Amino acid sequence: MRFYGLALLAGAAVLGACSGGEKKADTTAAATPAPSATTPATAAPSTGTAGAVAPIPATGATHEVKMIGDDKGYRFEPANLTIKSGDAVKFIMVTGGPHNVAFDPATIPADSKAQLDANMPQKMSELSSPMLMNPNESYTISFGGVKPGVYPFHCTPHLAMGMKGVITVQ
Repeated sequence: MRFYGLALLAGAAVLGACSGGEKKADTTAAATPAPSATTPATAAPSTGTAGAVAPIPATGATHEVKMIGDDKGYRFEPANLTIKSGDAVKFIMVTGGPHNVAFDPATIPADSKAQLDANMPQKMSELSSPMLMNPNESYTISFGGVKPGVYPFHCTPHLAMGMKGVITVQ
């Protein structure tokens, strides 16, 4: 039963990604500043804690992680990565998409959750990147201002197939 729930969630995410979310995000982004300036109480619940935190760009190295789905299974390569605070991680869709990068809010250190979420542009939801549909598409997450710790991540459509990894920030 749990598998069906995950499959339903993955299907809904894919349909949402295929519905022209990029244009919708541009429209929303253009409309957001005016309402939030006049009604901050309304904007706070929809943006969560990230609304109070500004994104911090990466100032260090950029590490690449490939997103792969093939006859060997669905995986991130490398699945485990150690970086420094201020580095960036660039996720590249290679095969077997759609893929995304998502962090489970329950597993992220509370003192870093808002900053990590703010550093993820064009999210589908809290701590969840957009779907990457085509080979060579990429998504970069800045770990600027993110405190040292362990940050488990996964691909939402392929979580049931074990597509997950861990970023350790030093």
